Order: sequence, then structure tokens, then C-alpha cells
Amino acid sequence: MAETTLVIAGRHYPIRCRDGEEAHLAHLASLIERKARQAQQSTPGLTEVRTLLFAALFLADELNDMKREAIGRQQSLALETEDEPAARAVEALADRIEKLRDRLAVDAPGA
Repeated sequence: MAETTLVIAGRHYPIRCRDGEEAHLAHLASLIERKARQAQQSTPGLTEVRTLLFAALFLADELNDMKREAIGRQQSLALETEDEPAARAVEALADRIEKLRDRLAVDAPGA
């Protein structure tokens, strides 16, 4: 087990993690730290606990927005996938109509 110290909202948090995860945890801590600073700037005088609470709420809000966006994309892709066979059928019909038009133009009197 590895040990690392994360600094969030000016406080040091020694934690244990699996070997090799230190950099990843430091990155996650930097995301939390950024949101904690945002909370402190928008509402000066917050206690440490409230600062971390607001940081967590900011991160949860971002995560929720991303999930909604991902669901919207998935639904859009699903609709496109469902529309694909219909689009192919329309294209095939259009090709047949063009061929019939060309044959009629050739067979038409005076052509």
C-alpha cells in the first residue's frame, strides 16, 4: 500500500491507496481543490466543512449535467440508428423511381 497526502481547501489529508494510484488521487484532489476555492470565493467565510460540502455539490452538479448530456447523446444515436433502415429504404425507392423515369423517357414516343 502506498501513502500520499492530498491538500484540499488548505488542509492536508494523509491517505493510503493502492500502489501507483497516487497521481490519480492527486488529480482528483486538484479537482476538489478547484471547486473548494470556487466555493470560498463565491461565499467568503465558509467553514471547512461547508467549503467541502459546496465543493462536493459543485462536482455533483457537473457530473449530473454530464450524465444528462450523455443520455441525450445516446438517445440521439439510438434514433439515428433506428432511422438508418428507413433511410436506406427511401434511398432504394428513390433509385427505383429514377430508373423507372429513365426507362419511361426512353420508351416515350417522340423521344
